[in-house]
Amino acid sequence: MKIKAIIFDVDGTLADTEEAHRQAFNGAFSEHGLDWHWSTADYARRLAVTGGKERLRAFVESLPLSSDERAALETRIPAIHRTKSERYARLVRMGRVPLRAGIERLLKEAASAGVTLAIASTTTRENIDALLGAHFGHGAAGRFSVIGAGDAVPHKKPAPDIYRFVLRELGESAADCVAVEDSGQGLAAAKRAGLFTVVTPSDWTSGEDFSDADLLLSSWDSCDRPLLELEYAFATRLGWRPRYAAGRKA
Repeated sequence: MKIKAIIFDVDGTLADTEEAHRQAFNGAFSEHGLDWHWSTADYARRLAVTGGKERLRAFVESLPLSSDERAALETRIPAIHRTKSERYARLVRMGRVPLRAGIERLLKEAASAGVTLAIASTTTRENIDALLGAHFGHGAAGRFSVIGAGDAVPHKKPAPDIYRFVLRELGESAADCVAVEDSGQGLAAAKRAGLFTVVTPSDWTSGEDFSDADLLLSSWDSCDRPLLELEYAFATRLGWRPRYAAGRKA
């Protein structure tokens, strides 16, 4: 059975973005006169909340503040997040956000095989465009038939909303598509949407529980032929018997 579409998460899945996001948050805090600083350990914990504005809001809610102080800070969240996004885009343009190993090869193999590519992310469209443009040049977003960004749906991962949105836009059934993720939150969202899900953990998520993943890989670079091995895993999940074994030529 042929895979009709591969739907990719972005942060931690297409690229190693999280350290750049952390630095951008800290830079934005300083620019807005806030004495906040998220260490690597702090930020790893903050990733339990998906979405940048949501992450900021959860952080503000955790602070020992009066209700008036908290309300005043919450009104500043959109401006702080805009500054953070601008700083992140600059880091991307500076080449500080590398693609995950093997991702570019998988994208090329899938496109050559006529597999539709799509994105389902909790990050903003601006962040996605900055990343794609930096790595693939002008018009890079056109490589993806649908780009579902964070604000496209009311509920972010682990809710399945963004995947259901992308599937509707594609006009495809979940049974014919694959999701690629790097986190437990993303895995939960994809599985709730009914998708066959591949997880390639990042350094930030390697300690999470991925027992529900249909395929768990250290990275796409661990595969001799990424698309072939993905197709094999996808086809055999219901007992189908393709003409080849994973990692071998047809």
